[in-house]
Amino acid sequence: MPAAGPFSPVRLLVTSGSALAVLGTLHQVVNHRRLRRPPAVPPPVGTPVSVLVPARDEAPRIASTITSLLAQRGVADLEVLVLDDGSTDGTADVVGATAVGDARLRVLPGVPPPAGTLGKPHACAQLAAAARGDVLVFVDADVVLAPDAVAAAIAMLRDPAPLALLSPWPRQAVSGPLARLVQPLLAWSWLTTLPLRAAERSRRPSMAVANGQFLVVEAAALARAGGWPAVGGAVLDDIALARAIRRTGGHTGVGDGSSLATCRMYDTGRDLHAGYRKSLWAAFGSPVGAVGVAAALLVVYVLPPAAALAGSRTGAVGYAAGVAGRVLAARFTATSRWDAVGHPISVLTTLALLVSSWTGRVRGTLTWKGRTL
Repeated sequence: MPAAGPFSPVRLLVTSGSALAVLGTLHQVVNHRRLRRPPAVPPPVGTPVSVLVPARDEAPRIASTITSLLAQRGVADLEVLVLDDGSTDGTADVVGATAVGDARLRVLPGVPPPAGTLGKPHACAQLAAAARGDVLVFVDADVVLAPDAVAAAIAMLRDPAPLALLSPWPRQAVSGPLARLVQPLLAWSWLTTLPLRAAERSRRPSMAVANGQFLVVEAAALARAGGWPAVGGAVLDDIALARAIRRTGGHTGVGDGSSLATCRMYDTGRDLHAGYRKSLWAAFGSPVGAVGVAAALLVVYVLPPAAALAGSRTGAVGYAAGVAGRVLAARFTATSRWDAVGHPISVLTTLALLVSSWTGRVRGTLTWKGRTL
């Protein structure tokens, strides 16, 4: 990095970026204190609960999910519905063999999505239409729940202030170097930038965060928002659903689900690249928004470490703040805390995925599980 005078633009950017990195990490400390957490012993749930699993070609992994769902405690009236969304790998057979005749579980044959509707929201819409629960718990087929997870999640939904929708954020299991770089940024991003309690009180759609891996919603609130058909064309359907619920008067929020659920989103780096490529373009609203976020990340989390390598003490402070923020968020990802040292590389890798995603979007080449997006 070339030498910079005391009032040079580069020095100003390094100072500004480092200051924002420190503020982001301090904000994350506040968020950790205010984050909804599950009770050690959740109260029993007396209302009917439907656990809903959309599944498309999930035979290698869904058995563990089903086993964990049927082992739930503290829910007196529980049903588990699995929608087989056109699987070609025997997913439904695996589910049936795992359930071994448990009457609480049903496998539903899925109907292909109509034009303009994406596969997962259409699958979730079919599940919600068949469910009888007052509370609907959507669980992805790659998520494994702890025995008290559903009861604890419902307790978080209703306390300290009732929400219409809650995302108990699962712990992310990772495989391979690319996942170790990218997956920790999922929880880190909202912990650093979103004022959690203010977001819960607000109904502004822009303050909604959600994770469809494990999603708990009051059935009545979902119906008022128009259900999953209202977000049928959204690539980030979970966030779109939370925004729809906010628009119709409901409150949404995020909770600590790291002790309740584990999700292995991708088995390989190739799977991870495909998964992020299909949806990352939609994360920031527009190309202008994506460019703005990318520029901010570079200034706050890449430029200070680069300046630190050139001897800048200010840059070293900014780099240390970014690493500290990653360490604070480490409970949500099954990686070593030492991975946080590579935080600037994680940011650059994610930005490369963002470019790849927008390239696919512009060219119309995005697909997922055999379906064009």
